[in-house]
Formats: sequence, structure tokens, C-alpha cells
Amino acid sequence: MDITGFLKSQFICHLLICYIFIVSGLIINLIQLFTLILWPFNKQLFRKVNCKLAYCISSQLVWLLEWWSGTICTLYTDQQSYLKYGNENAIIILNHNFEIDFLCGWNFCERFGVLGNAKVLAKKELSYVPIVGWMWYFLEIVFCKRKWEEDRKTVMRSLLNLRDYPENFWFLIYCEGTRFTDQKHEISMQVAKAKGLPKLKYHLLPRTKGFAVTVQCLRNVVSAVYDSTLNFRNNENPTVLGVLNGKKYHADLYVRRIPLEEVPEDEQECSNWLYKLYQEKDAFQEEYYRTGTYPGTPVVPTRRPWPLLNWLFWALLLLYPLFKLLINMISSGSSLTLATLAFVFIAASVGVRWMIGVTEINKGSNYGNHGHEGKQK
Repeated sequence: MDITGFLKSQFICHLLICYIFIVSGLIINLIQLFTLILWPFNKQLFRKVNCKLAYCISSQLVWLLEWWSGTICTLYTDQQSYLKYGNENAIIILNHNFEIDFLCGWNFCERFGVLGNAKVLAKKELSYVPIVGWMWYFLEIVFCKRKWEEDRKTVMRSLLNLRDYPENFWFLIYCEGTRFTDQKHEISMQVAKAKGLPKLKYHLLPRTKGFAVTVQCLRNVVSAVYDSTLNFRNNENPTVLGVLNGKKYHADLYVRRIPLEEVPEDEQECSNWLYKLYQEKDAFQEEYYRTGTYPGTPVVPTRRPWPLLNWLFWALLLLYPLFKLLINMISSGSSLTLATLAFVFIAASVGVRWMIGVTEINKGSNYGNHGHEGKQK
């Protein structure tokens, strides 16, 4: 292992990265709070400002993937579609099989200049999570409780609010509703059998109602659906901890652009269309496992410097006062001060491990472990 790899694997480096992310994130959240005064007078300015502020947070995670770990994401698509990425509103369908698939989705957004404007359909609990959850609140992210009877009106209202959004945006949606596990897959395929649908090998049965309402509300605003299927070479199963340790992965992302006019307007027909789409996604995965490649022309989009520059800005701003404080505390020689410092270090260590733990597949939500129970989305 070279010196760079050794340093990247050290916990003290992880602690400093998390310190920069947490403190800068809370500062940005506070600034976002003050931007609320803009909303009554100039809603579009409020939105533009919050797109830039959100970028300052989310690009730090992209920096971690692109610059710290050096992970490469090869895009498979056709040239005609490639020229439109970043220049139109789109609904992005993502598979949900890996711990870092959300980072790869954000990487895709960053490479085409829409990271700060990216929207998601997320569970309501995330809106209470500091930094990312609060950032999403100010970005007008669509939150749901995963109870369709309660969610329908709220989701529709949130989606309709995006119809006059001043920036090009991508709306990211995990139609499976939860991350893939063997237990969830077994239960999902029991539902597929009961519905008379073909079984899927590599995906859960999509929950169609949320997607159908998204298409209905954003029609004439969104130009296309980008069906995206992600995998990693050499059968790797990447983790956030691996990325934090500087481990380099190689992701392959297959994206096909489907004009929105090809997606049916009728809810039942739209549901059938989505079921068929996931059967095709399963076939693409089968082909990938057999050949190690996807259809389309492989290309690695140019890595932009802004995530690196943004991280360096916050690092320079926040590390100097931290080191100055530590030096003063250590030089004081007070037993109470040193004990306090040790306690803070231990608490920070536990906090960092907790943050990493919430992304682990085996600690994911129980959603999908008990069947659809009539609440399919």
C-alpha cells in the first residue's frame, strides 16, 4: 500500500472528513433557514439560491466518491441521448441494489450539471435528518409516508409545485421502494406470482402508483424518462466504508432515454408499462452478468472540478480553527480539558460509525419485508 492509500485508510482522516461535512452542512442549513424570507417576495430567487446551497452539501459526497476514492463510473448510452443529458427535465429510474447507488446517481447528476437541482421521492423520516434531510426540505423534495392513502394528495401537491421550477431538474425515483435483499426479493416475487407477473431475478417488483402519479403531474414539464441500471465490475459489492477508506471501484451505468410521450397516461397502463420496463432491466442485468457489459457506447463523462474546489474551500475554512483549538487545549495541560477532548473524540468516533452504519444494507428499513399488503406504490 502506498502512502496515499495508507493515509486514506486512517480513521483520523475519516474523522476530519466527517467534521468538515457536518459543520459545513449545519452552516449551510442555517443559511437556508434565512432564505425563507425570500419566498414571499421572490420564490424563483429562493429556489435558485437553495440549488447552489444544496450543491455545497451534496457535492461533498460526490467528491468523496470521485476524488477521494477515485471511483470510475462508465456510462453506456447512445450518442443522441448523451447530447440531451443535463439540457432537459427528466425522471430518472434507478435500481436499488448497492450501498452506494445513491452516490453513483448523484455522480451522474454532477457530471451533467444538475446535482444541485436533483429531486427525489423520499420517505418522510428523512426530512428530519440534519444536513441532507434539511437540505432536501428547502429543495422542495417530495416526501411520502409509504401509506398511499395518506400520501397521494401530498405527493401530487409537491409534484405540481415543481411545474414552474426555474432550473432544469432531474427527479430520481427508486420504484422498488426499498433496497434489494434476498428476503425482500422472495416476498416480492410471491406478490408477482399472485398478480400473474413474470418473476424478476435481480430486482424487486416495482411499486407503480408513485411513478404513475409522478408521470401524471410532471407531464409537459419533463421531456423523458432515463431508465438507469447500475452494476459494478468484478462482482464487487461496494460500501460507504470502502469509499471512505479510499477504495477504488468501477461502476457501469446503463442509461436509455425514453421520451415521456411513450409512457401511457392511464394509471393502469402506466403500471403495466413499468412492470415491462423492469422485466427489461432484469434482462439487461442478466446480460451484464454473462458478458460484463451493457448495450450502447461506453463513455466516461468528464469529471468537473467543482466538487473538489467546494471541498477545499470548506476544509480551509474549518480546519484552521479546529487545529488551533486542539493545540490550545493540549498545551493547557489541564486534566479536565484532556478528558473532555478524549470524550469528544470517542463521541465523534461513535457518531461517524453510526452515520456509516445507516447506509449498510443489513441495517436498511424493514419496508418490503412483509409484502405489499395493499399499499403498493
